[in-house]
Amino acid sequence: MSAEIKKQPPLLGLIWPYELPLLALIFWGLYQASPEFRGSNAPILWYGVAVLAGFTMLALRFPATWRELPNKSFFFPLAGIWVALFLFLGNSTLGYLHSDSIFYWAFDIYTAPESDVEFALFMPFVILAIYGLKSPELLARKPDVWPPALGLVAGGLLLHLVGYVIQQPRVSYCGFFVGLFGLTGLAWGKAWLKTSWFPFFLVVFCIPPAGTDAVAFRMRLLVSWIVEHIAHLGLATDLVRDGTQLTNSDHTFAYEVAAACSGIRSLTTLLVLTLIYGFILFKSPWKRLIMLASAFPLAIAGNVLRLCFTIVVAEMGGQAAGKAVETKTGFVTFLVALGGVYLLARKLEASEPAQTKP
Repeated sequence: MSAEIKKQPPLLGLIWPYELPLLALIFWGLYQASPEFRGSNAPILWYGVAVLAGFTMLALRFPATWRELPNKSFFFPLAGIWVALFLFLGNSTLGYLHSDSIFYWAFDIYTAPESDVEFALFMPFVILAIYGLKSPELLARKPDVWPPALGLVAGGLLLHLVGYVIQQPRVSYCGFFVGLFGLTGLAWGKAWLKTSWFPFFLVVFCIPPAGTDAVAFRMRLLVSWIVEHIAHLGLATDLVRDGTQLTNSDHTFAYEVAAACSGIRSLTTLLVLTLIYGFILFKSPWKRLIMLASAFPLAIAGNVLRLCFTIVVAEMGGQAAGKAVETKTGFVTFLVALGGVYLLARKLEASEPAQTKP
C-alpha cells in the first residue's frame, strides 16, 4: 500500500496519462456549471459525470485499496437506491423549482449569478482526495458490516421526511448526507465511521446556508468602519461613512461596501481551507481551533486592504480609476488571506515536536 502511494506518476510527477481524459471530464463538468449555462439540464448532467470521473480517478489511483475494500457489491447498490430516492423524491418545494431532485435544487443555488456558495461545486473532489489520502488508515482495521449504522440511515430518512413536512429542502439535503454516511458505516463498520468522519464532515459546506444576509451585512459594516478609521489616519482624511457607503467630502467619489465586498465569500472558502489544513497538519485540538478561527479576521483584513488601496487610487486618479482597481483586484482579498493562513500554519508548526512534524 505504501509503495503504491509513494510511487510518482510520470507526468509532472502528479498525473498518469490515463487520468488525462478523466481530468478533462472534471474540468468540462465544472465549466458547464458556470451561470451562463443555466436554464437546461445539460450542466447538472455534465457535473454528475465529472463527480463520477473523480471517483473513478480515486479508484484507479489506489487500485490495491479498491481491491481490498470489502462489501462493494453490498454498499454501492444500497447507495444507488439512496441517491435515487433523493433524485426522484428529494425536493419538496416544487412551487420554487420545478424538479423533484434535491440535487437539481442544490445545483441551481450553486450556479446562481453572484452565488456565495459556488465553492460547493469543488467540495466532492476535495472530499474524494482526502479519502484517498486516508485510504490506508481506513483499511487498517478490517472494515466489515456493522448493523447499528442503520440508526444513521433511519435518522437521515427521518430528516428527509421532516424536510418534506416543513417544506425545507436544506433539511432533506442534510438527511441525504446523514443517511449516506450511515450506509458507509453499515458496509464498513464503526472504525470506518470514526476514521472517515472528518472528510465526510466537509459535506456541511455543500449545504446552501440560510440567513447569511444578516452576517454579510454586519461584516460590511465592520469593513466600512475599519476602512473609515484607517483613512482618517492620513489615507483620506475627508472620507465620510454613511452606513456601508464611503464618500469624500466633495462627493467626487462614492463606494458602497456591497455584499460581494463583505468578505462572506472569502470567509466561507477560508473556513474550508483552514479546516482542512488544520485537521491534516495538526493533532492538537487548540491548534486546529486557532486555524479555523483565523478565517474570520483574515477575510476581513483582505477586504479592508483592497478597499484602502481602492481609496488611495481614487484620491489620486478619480473615481473611474478607483472603480477600475476595485473590479480588477478582487484576488488581492484572497491572496492576503492565503498568506496569513500560510504564516500562521508555519508558526504553529514550529511549535510541534520534531517527531510529529509531517
